[in-house]
Amino acid sequence: MTTTLPSPRTPDPRTAPTLRWGVLGPGYIARESVTALRAETDQVIQAAASRDLTRAQGFADEFGAHTAYGSYEELVNDPDVDIVYIATPHSEHHTQALLAINAGKHVLVEKAFARNAAEARDILDTANAQGLLAMEAMWTRFLPGIDVVRQCLENGLLGEVENVFADHGQPLYPGGPQRLSDPALAGGALLDLGIYPTSFASFALGGIDTVTSTGRLTDEGVDAEETILVTGANGGRGLLHATMTSRTPTTASINGTAGRLELGDPANPASSWYAPSRVRFVSRDARTDISWEPGSRTHGLHFEFCEAARCVDAGLTESPLLPAAETLRIMEVLDEVRAQVGVTYPGE
Repeated sequence: MTTTLPSPRTPDPRTAPTLRWGVLGPGYIARESVTALRAETDQVIQAAASRDLTRAQGFADEFGAHTAYGSYEELVNDPDVDIVYIATPHSEHHTQALLAINAGKHVLVEKAFARNAAEARDILDTANAQGLLAMEAMWTRFLPGIDVVRQCLENGLLGEVENVFADHGQPLYPGGPQRLSDPALAGGALLDLGIYPTSFASFALGGIDTVTSTGRLTDEGVDAEETILVTGANGGRGLLHATMTSRTPTTASINGTAGRLELGDPANPASSWYAPSRVRFVSRDARTDISWEPGSRTHGLHFEFCEAARCVDAGLTESPLLPAAETLRIMEVLDEVRAQVGVTYPGE
């Protein structure tokens, strides 16, 4: 009888090889990520770049970066930068990732990896041809709790996985960041929020085969919310939901013939399944009810940076925890969702 869940195999962040990072786009997510990096790792913030030098300098001063640049070209050509973290809006990822790769730099690109699968494929192919790492910053994939889930799936604790449920809703529209309402910046709920349950379903179902979705649009023409039904490569199904107009429970579960895993804690309003949170296993007969709890809920974004550093040190062009082919397939799924819901971005 199972009495404990597996311990995560995630290496200590302090043991990751130290790289010199260039931060391209010093906005909200960059601030959150670098805060975690400085608190939990030995990674070096070498440079920051913005089209506004004053903004870049303010970020550099606050987080101890050695250099600030008023152009992205200057940062990617800095010989003291080993890898570039791209934290700009989705609409800019393709151009800026190629800029860095063609300057000989590895890249960690914020999720969603690009606007669409064609852009993602171009980034990945270009990096691979040059022997450089191009990794999606889907931070959930690299958390210790997700490795607990990974081991449960590998060990067959759930039996045959039959279905996955996951949602992500935040009250970000109207009144939130302007980019979320702007089609030119690839706004909407899907690429910011829907990417989380979609990537989780791909992880739990061994990949995604088919997708059916419905949703509603804002007056600006981006998606306010979507409900997505997927079928997985292992035969299971996923019911996924994202919205940027209301706060949802942000819980997830993987349900199998022998039991289920629950992520997040509905009793804790601050808990969310995609962040460091509880993993709970309940057996089919409900006689076994055991949980794994993270040691800290303060940070979590730093784990993806440490994984990128280990991959670079090992000479890899992709992470085994989130292979390039899966990043590309997830982008294809998001393309299908947008086509069914009726969202297009200018210039596609």
